[in-house]
Amino acid sequence: VQLQASGGGLVQAGGSLRLSCAASGVNLDYYGIGWFRQAPGKEREGVSCSSSVDSSTYYSDSVKGRFTISRDSAKSTLYLQMNSLNVEDTAVYYCAIGPWLGYGSSCHGGGVNNWGEGTLVTVSS
Repeated sequence: VQLQASGGGLVQAGGSLRLSCAASGVNLDYYGIGWFRQAPGKEREGVSCSSSVDSSTYYSDSVKGRFTISRDSAKSTLYLQMNSLNVEDTAVYYCAIGPWLGYGSSCHGGGVNNWGEGTLVTVSS
């Protein structure tokens, strides 16, 4: 299983980015998907997760209403659409999958079987 994230970069506050994560060796229909981030000096946190078991979706309070998680199983790709970005969104973003990730609207590292390499998002003021 390999996860390859892309789409990070430098954006001005108020702008948008879409992160992509190409998954190989798995059928995403049978996996929960998630995005996590780690800002400098902070612990990794769950941003958004979506379950393939109960269809529940989690968004952290800080991104609710601005970010949208999605998947395209035919393309084996998961996405994170990020709108209205602010400087507090600056972080390395990681995609992740796990059979039970997102179940019951959970979103924590304990549910992750596979991590992608991070992609850096920098939001300037």
